[in-house]
Order: sequence, then structure tokens, then C-alpha cells
Amino acid sequence: MDDIYSLSDIQIQEKIGQKLKAVRLKQNITQDSLAESSSISRSSVQKIESGEIRSFDVFLRILRTLGMLDELAHLCEEEQMSPNEYFEMVNSVKRNRRKRAVGTIKKDKEESEW
Repeated sequence: MDDIYSLSDIQIQEKIGQKLKAVRLKQNITQDSLAESSSISRSSVQKIESGEIRSFDVFLRILRTLGMLDELAHLCEEEQMSPNEYFEMVNSVKRNRRKRAVGTIKKDKEESEW
């Protein structure tokens, strides 16, 4: 595969459309069937397969129907902290911990008349 950063947005969309079409055909699914299962129009399927991806919602519906949502899984994962980031976070909490008094007020033996 080409370096994805060297491709234009249109080229990337065309490659994605070609891939979706290949997967659909490999699964022996017609455009009409994919459209019906995804609750979209057949023309939307045709447009996406030709590289015209205009609606992310429609794109997600097709991925879900074709069983390809796992291709986006890494975008949904929470970022893991490095050991250094974790160490800094723990130490910043310790540094910023609220300090509380531990002593008590001592009463004088003589009481005031007030």
C-alpha cells in the first residue's frame, strides 16, 4: 500500500470504496441487500463504493453491516499512560494534597465570664 499520507483525500476515499466493494462481493452481498440491511439507499452504497464518502453515519452503517467496525476499534480505545506519565500524575496528586491541621485547641483553665 502507498504511504497513506502521500495520498489525497479523494484517493483515500476511492481506496476505501474499492475495499468496501471487494468485501461486499466476497461476502456475496448485492448493493440492494447491503442498502436494505444498512437502512440506506442503493445510490448511497454506489456513491461510497465509487469513493464519494460524504456521510460518516452512512459509512458507519455499511461498516457495521459488513462486519468491519473492528477496523475503527483503535480509534475508540482510551490512550494508555506511559510509566513516566503515571509517575508524574501520582506525584502531582501528592504535592497538591490539601494539608489539614492535626492539633486541637487547648482550653485555658480559667473560663471567661462571657
